[in-house]
Amino acid sequence: MQFPKIQLKAARVNANLSQDEAAKLLNISKVTLQNYESGKTVPQWDMVKKIGEVYKFPTDYIFFGTDYALSVQKVGKEIWNTSIEKLVRG
Repeated sequence: MQFPKIQLKAARVNANLSQDEAAKLLNISKVTLQNYESGKTVPQWDMVKKIGEVYKFPTDYIFFGTDYALSVQKVGKEIWNTSIEKLVRG
C-alpha cells in the first residue's frame, strides 16, 4: 500500500488552494507540501490534523479513503506515527 498522494492533492484542489497558498496556511514550505503530495515524505499527526482543518476536508478520507475512516479515529498519536512509517516503507 502506498501513501495516498492523489487524495491529498485532490483535497487541496477541492479547497481551491494553490500549493503556495496551502503552504502558507499550513505554515510549511512549498517544497514540504510538494513532498507530501508526491509521497516522498509523510506528515506527522499534528500536520495531518492541520491539513484537514485548512482544507476543510476529513483527514480520514484524504489519507485512507472512506472505508478506513472509523478505524483511524481510534488510533492514537504514537500509533499513527509508527503505523504510517510502516505503511510508507511497505
